[in-house]
Amino acid sequence: MFTKSLSIPLFLGTCLLFFAMLSCQNKPADQREDDNMTATAETEEKGLILFFGNSLTAGYGIDTEDAFPGLIQARIDSMGLPYRVINGGLSGETTASGKNRLDWFLEEEPAVFILELGGNDGLRGIPIEETRNNLLAMIQDVQTKFPDTHILLAGMQIPPNMGSSYTNEFQKIFPEVAQETEVTLIPFLLEGVAGDPALNLPDGIHPTEEGHKIVFETVWSYLKHHL
Repeated sequence: MFTKSLSIPLFLGTCLLFFAMLSCQNKPADQREDDNMTATAETEEKGLILFFGNSLTAGYGIDTEDAFPGLIQARIDSMGLPYRVINGGLSGETTASGKNRLDWFLEEEPAVFILELGGNDGLRGIPIEETRNNLLAMIQDVQTKFPDTHILLAGMQIPPNMGSSYTNEFQKIFPEVAQETEVTLIPFLLEGVAGDPALNLPDGIHPTEEGHKIVFETVWSYLKHHL
């Protein structure tokens, strides 16, 4: 038989439990669903989103968190999605040097791999076929090691410094590689940014913080379908 000192706490505890359950049931269905999604996101292991590129990915001239990969992470965090971003951008990177360092980033399986390389090849006039083969090799490397990884290829365009023939052939590399490897193509990473002095640093090549916000929206429009 319970004593009086034990029955009162037990009674109060039962009441609190009852009202907590009642409060939960009274929540709108969409609110309960949001709560469940948040709880699930917090308990799941976070998937890796790997951005692999050059100074555009690295955020040359601005803070890393203001570059488009950092903005992607901020959007993911605000939505409570179970993903973390690694910025594998390196200023001056070509497809050849990128191919040589890629294995360092593939020790962990990425859920999504975004390849942004080739721009420096074009600015340096590297032979078209060499750039094409390097892009193919990197994508096929990821596909071989991690067949379930979603791959996005960021297309690039260059000014006509190397002549119209080279410029046109360079632009064709990305859709051809994407089609051959069956990966998602972002047609032009700098859509709406390239050539606009207000959205680029004084060098006319690298986006400002405002420019990166536009690049972020471009990338997000393709990336969100794979999350």
